Amino acid sequence: MNLSIVIPLLNEEDSLEELFSRIDKVCTTSNLSYEIWFVDDGSTDLSWSIIENMKVQYPQIHAIKFSRNYGKSQALHAAFERTNGDVVITMDADLQDFPEEIPELYNMVIHDNYDIVSGWKKKRFDNVMTKNIPSKLFNAAARKVSGVYLHDFNCGLKAYKKQVVKSVDVYGDMHRYIPVLAANAGFRRITEKEVQHQARPYGTSKFGTERFIRGFLDLITLWFVSRFGGRPMHFFGAVGTLMFIVGFLSALWLGISKLIDVARGIYGHLITNNPWFYIALTMMIMGSLLFVAGFLGEMIIRTNREHKNYNIDEVI
Repeated sequence: MNLSIVIPLLNEEDSLEELFSRIDKVCTTSNLSYEIWFVDDGSTDLSWSIIENMKVQYPQIHAIKFSRNYGKSQALHAAFERTNGDVVITMDADLQDFPEEIPELYNMVIHDNYDIVSGWKKKRFDNVMTKNIPSKLFNAAARKVSGVYLHDFNCGLKAYKKQVVKSVDVYGDMHRYIPVLAANAGFRRITEKEVQHQARPYGTSKFGTERFIRGFLDLITLWFVSRFGGRPMHFFGAVGTLMFIVGFLSALWLGISKLIDVARGIYGHLITNNPWFYIALTMMIMGSLLFVAGFLGEMIIRTNREHKNYNIDEVI
């Protein structure tokens, strides 16, 4: 199997047949064997019925139906587990991505030996204020924090070696950061390709400006997890120990000062009247709690078993 094409969707009944027709034409012309995995992420329109009808005619179509809307990362995770192609291509179902890009993406992975080829929508046909400008700011921050230099992390059109999607765990809202997750897993041959983009011909976007806020929060999470996810004690233990030591030394200094005052015959100065007493006490308590948090994090990592945070209604 040359290609597995993964297409998450939510209420895209108008575009599915045209999308499949274009994919089939491109792959047939390029002599590429392929399968398509549609993932219905809780659609409330006729999307699933259309997929079922197409499945009857075209055996290369497979589909997963979620019981409700779980998000794009969960949709990709469910499909990645089932793909068989040497190259896995992800794309959106709204026809803003061009299936005609597929052969070149495939060749860049197979012949140029890239682990990931990420699409770059250099010329976008989205709203400038609500999507283009926030997207530029988001991508700049993502490049700086992650160290992976892509112009368009949010582009849904990407090509992966099979080994990448089988090795990377996509969770939460981390779908936009799969290249970063892959780089952290040792897949370093990552590049990008300018791809065509067009205005959505049907329906409305399922993502608002709030996705950039969630994206920035996910970026912080990814930064932390990539550095301390395997050993949380290295972070919480170090910070907790530092805070405890500072608090303990402050308390020790207050105690010694009190003893010196008593030796000099100075009475009536209560330690509890000094603000440093409460600062020292607070730091010692917080340091202890952070140290315990790091210890518990280590225990959780060692006992945690993977679980899927989505429910599948049907697979065809």
